[in-house]
Amino acid sequence: MRALQGSPNGEESGTQAERRQEILEVAAQLFSERGYKATSIRQIADAVGMMAGSLYYHIQSKESLFVEIHNRALDAAASRIFSAIAPHTAPWSRLEAACAELLDIQLSLTSITLPLMNSIISAPPDVRSALIKKRDEFETIFRNIIDDLPLPSTIDRDIYRILLLRVLNTASDWYRSGRMSHDQIAHQIFTIFRHQAETEADRETAPTSTRPRNRPTGRTPKPGRRPAAQASSDILDKSMA
Repeated sequence: MRALQGSPNGEESGTQAERRQEILEVAAQLFSERGYKATSIRQIADAVGMMAGSLYYHIQSKESLFVEIHNRALDAAASRIFSAIAPHTAPWSRLEAACAELLDIQLSLTSITLPLMNSIISAPPDVRSALIKKRDEFETIFRNIIDDLPLPSTIDRDIYRILLLRVLNTASDWYRSGRMSHDQIAHQIFTIFRHQAETEADRETAPTSTRPRNRPTGRTPKPGRRPAAQASSDILDKSMA
């Protein structure tokens, strides 16, 4: 990003920093409301009361501005999650705390994290690759926690993480306030994922004679329906893109 043309006057430099912070905040709101593609430099400039050309004194480009805002949002979210899991040592407790914090971030009316993440698809390829790299870095928090879980060998940890994050990151699509608090919903999601893992672990350690048999159903797949293995592969490919 272009270095700001500083001045020996500390007060002026401070004013420039404040102005740039205002630009970042206004642009973040516009990007979160309209998406990357529908937000123009002129709209950002108008919102902060500047000429479009003057905006380039503070930023290098729309692309670099969006990447910076996106990365700052994920850094802030990561900081909150790290603080939430810090008091816990047990892997399951750490996962529950991380789930509760991420869900609260995504359901907050003032949060811009999810809208910015959703704008990845409309960003240019070079920008998208930078955003995906940052997203993968953010998801390392959950990858490390899940790596410590006592999951049975029959559960793929990558798919487990992808499905859990998908539920948490799309909660705003189906959430309606009133019946449950954010913490209660997060606890329900966590409990379901833990129950499934522990049920599978019990099945794996049960004596062979007591395990349920997988009997053939005799059904043939309907035309156009993909095998389950292929569907799982698609989930990994799309989520890790």
